[in-house]
Amino acid sequence: MASSSMASPFCTWLLAACISSPYEKDHPMRSSIFQSPKRLSQWARRKKLISKCSSGGGEDFARNLSSSLSVSGIHNLMSSFLAFEPCYDSKVLYESLAFFGSKRSRTRRQRQMNGAVHSGITMAVPVQRAEQGTTKKKPLTKQRRVVVTGLGVVTPLGHDPDVFYNSLLEGVSGISEIGAFDSTQFPTKIAGEIKSFSTDGWVSPKLSRKADKFMLYLISAGKKALADGGITEEVMDNLDKSRCGVIIGSALGGMKVFNDAIEALRISYKKMNPFCIPFATTNMGSAILAMDLGWMGPNYSISTACATSNFCILNAAYHIMRGETDMMLCGGSEAAIIPIGLGGFSACKVLSQRNSEPTKASCPWDINRDGFVIGEGAGVLLLEELEHAKRRGANIYAEFLGGSFTCDAYHMTEPHPDGTGVALCIEKALDQSGVCREDVNYINAYAASTPTGDLKEYRAIIRCFGKNPELRVNSTKFMIGHLLGASGAVEAVATIKAIQTGCIHPNINLENPDENVDMNVLVGPNKEKLDIKVAMSNALGFGGHNSSILFAPYK
Repeated sequence: MASSSMASPFCTWLLAACISSPYEKDHPMRSSIFQSPKRLSQWARRKKLISKCSSGGGEDFARNLSSSLSVSGIHNLMSSFLAFEPCYDSKVLYESLAFFGSKRSRTRRQRQMNGAVHSGITMAVPVQRAEQGTTKKKPLTKQRRVVVTGLGVVTPLGHDPDVFYNSLLEGVSGISEIGAFDSTQFPTKIAGEIKSFSTDGWVSPKLSRKADKFMLYLISAGKKALADGGITEEVMDNLDKSRCGVIIGSALGGMKVFNDAIEALRISYKKMNPFCIPFATTNMGSAILAMDLGWMGPNYSISTACATSNFCILNAAYHIMRGETDMMLCGGSEAAIIPIGLGGFSACKVLSQRNSEPTKASCPWDINRDGFVIGEGAGVLLLEELEHAKRRGANIYAEFLGGSFTCDAYHMTEPHPDGTGVALCIEKALDQSGVCREDVNYINAYAASTPTGDLKEYRAIIRCFGKNPELRVNSTKFMIGHLLGASGAVEAVATIKAIQTGCIHPNINLENPDENVDMNVLVGPNKEKLDIKVAMSNALGFGGHNSSILFAPYK
């Protein structure tokens, strides 16, 4: 009985020692049992020895082996065992220490474990865990194809994707003097403001009265995308709603609701809107839309300043690619054209002050650019797994190929001087999606109309694609301004419509190009025909956030 109780912990210790025992004198932790046939045979012999120990020869084996081990050998093996301790249960380590006469006090739980070891049932535990760690691997999930089957927008140029894109093709500007409030006290008095908007048929009257406009834009655009994608009530009833999700973000969230709450607080907290906190948070638009639809899949928002929409689109696509969902609504929404929003950006000195020429104020790459023009609205894409879309006979606009995101890690508001972060993002997007740079012949650039930002992104684009003679680059912000967190999604809609129509919109205000840009790359003042192979849409944001997403015609 004594020898049996001795053999079990001893063999447990020996097993750990055999696994972790050094094969190289100078570099014990770098060696591996899988390095050569010779070492495999050594391991096989050790495994056989351990098997003998655990199968009944405990008394003689333990006695003989114990006598053959020197104190230094025991010390070395114990050191190896301790180095690999995280791979084993604490009870194994405890019993090994107990075998060598440790005086450490034992708890009730440890005494129970000790009893289990003495009963002879412990040996299978470490052996089983070692085998699982080396032989069992989770099978790789086959990446599924993602397609765009629905589009929804709320913009200064209209609330229908076709109306919106036709206005872009015609070079119509949606930038004008601000009418929602008196802007005379501000240095900037213009914006890409939505002059007319109704939630009828999209949002309940009760919610319309209480919610912030960013939520109303978001819900409306989301439901428009569903309608555009052919998701009728009948189709909705047949969806597996546990595999449908919503990821629509915002850079600033419910600024108007929060601002009104602060004004009410000047009187008393009792005057505050009880919904001010939830209606101000960036996630609540996605949450309420999901509640309305009954979609129980992934639901959250991402806020990465003006790169928000692209981050949301990428994450939504990844959920589908990994097999977690079949359908996702994704994009961004923003409603920051209020005094605190205009004042905040004016204080940052990033806004254009060309108040006398609103339609020409947003002019990326032009020598006279003096800052961006703030805009508002929402863009939502309905992404769907290809086979799921085909089964229900969906209209497929384009295929989502992939994308990436990086961080400049340089400055809060200024891009990296060399455009390193943007170039890295583009390279990673190409690599992640398996796209050759020669196939990318259209880029909807971020190009916000800032003196430094435009050129840095442009240089990164040229660095990555400059040798492609077919490359054409434009910016949607010429005509709608900068929609902040919604910009990426609205520009993704423009990119997808370009693929669908075979026409790319003009750069309307590029009258005096910066000397550092090539007009053979940039689109001119008129729309152009283009057979798009692969299109890229970029979005950058305060904090150094960079993102690139890729679409192509579905084939």
